Amino acid sequence: MNKDLTKGPILRTMLTFAVPMILGNLLQQCYNIADTMIVGKYLGKDALAAVGSSFTLMTFLTSILLGLCMGSGAVFSIRFGQRDKEGLKESISASFILIAGLTILLNILTFVCLDGIRVFLQVPEEVWELMREYLAVIFCGIAATFLYNYFASFLRAIGNSVVPLLFLAVSALLNIILDLVFVLTLKRGAAGAAEATVISQYVSGLGIMAYTLIRHSDVRASLRHFRISWARIREISGFSILTCIQQSVMNLGILMVQGLVNSFGSVVMAAFAAAVKIDAFAYMPVQDFGNAFSTFIAQNYGAKKEDRIRTGLKGAVLTSAAFSIAVSGIVCLFARPLMGLFVDGKDAAAAEILQEGIRYLHIEGSFYCGIGCLFLLYGLYRALGKPGMSVVLTVISLGTRVALAYALSAIPSIGVVGIWWSVPIGWFLADAAGLAYYFLRKKQLLAWRDECS
Repeated sequence: MNKDLTKGPILRTMLTFAVPMILGNLLQQCYNIADTMIVGKYLGKDALAAVGSSFTLMTFLTSILLGLCMGSGAVFSIRFGQRDKEGLKESISASFILIAGLTILLNILTFVCLDGIRVFLQVPEEVWELMREYLAVIFCGIAATFLYNYFASFLRAIGNSVVPLLFLAVSALLNIILDLVFVLTLKRGAAGAAEATVISQYVSGLGIMAYTLIRHSDVRASLRHFRISWARIREISGFSILTCIQQSVMNLGILMVQGLVNSFGSVVMAAFAAAVKIDAFAYMPVQDFGNAFSTFIAQNYGAKKEDRIRTGLKGAVLTSAAFSIAVSGIVCLFARPLMGLFVDGKDAAAAEILQEGIRYLHIEGSFYCGIGCLFLLYGLYRALGKPGMSVVLTVISLGTRVALAYALSAIPSIGVVGIWWSVPIGWFLADAAGLAYYFLRKKQLLAWRDECS
């Protein structure tokens, strides 16, 4: 069912639209969370470090496909809204050919470059064998990630955000069950955790593909649509490239920081692996709220409902701030028990991991307002037809983070704490740039709408 965000109570409409997106992304995080918790509890710090570092790498790789799928979804929405079934079928086939081809290429490159990953990420020798074993299996799931995100983007484009959520729920539950079976019962180690994740990914990917092809036969592309149409591919690329660049830049920066973290040894790697999962869960809702806010602004922008835009902007800022403050308090207050979900703390090494993870959470968790504001700015500029500004803000945030992380951590008296502090500093610098641009160019941004209406 399509949601018309130009009508009804503003804040409730935004929140209702955001909830399925939030739940879906939280469930998607469960894939690696399940691996990390079970591995950390039962296989030790080296296995925890290996799985955690692999998560950062996989996030970067899949962000490329995710950006392309999101861009394709925008094209599908336009064709669906125009009731242009032939155009929709041609767009479906063109985007499938493009993204499937890139998926195959990406998969080949990951296996070819597998051993080079150790050098790039500065993985310690005692961790590498476990990480290599895990990656050799987890890379097999890249195709499943493409299938799920591709068909989920299509379903959301035609107004169905519930089915993707249901497939993720089944997949996440299956992942947890298989993790316990493969790691605890079959003693498959880190590879078993990867096997559980890959099987679960294929269940969601193939399942949602089958559902879409069966239930939406009216838009199913026939063989005549599966030809290379350069016009359609250019159209898909035009919508996808900036989203893809933003996603890739963001995760490349995080990947570079991961390499620096790895240089501090397996204890810091393990602490970061656990803490960053808590971090991601904590601010994921404001990220998805920012995406819902973007859709709200875009629809009302096109409908010339400036009062709803202004009211919605105020409501979104207050909602995001209130949530961020509440989550900051929870994460800071419960940092130790949250880390305890991943680490027992019964020996000296585990106690070190616990303490470093708590220190990370106390620093990052105190400043979630910064990332909440940044996600709203990303959404605002996409809605106003300025996606390039979102890329600029991403470069500022991640560029600052990487530069400061390397500079501060090199000072002996600061060390790894400099990496933790670089994150909120990057958030707030990007916030300042985004807000300054908005207030300085507010009239021009509104004039753009009048020119394009």
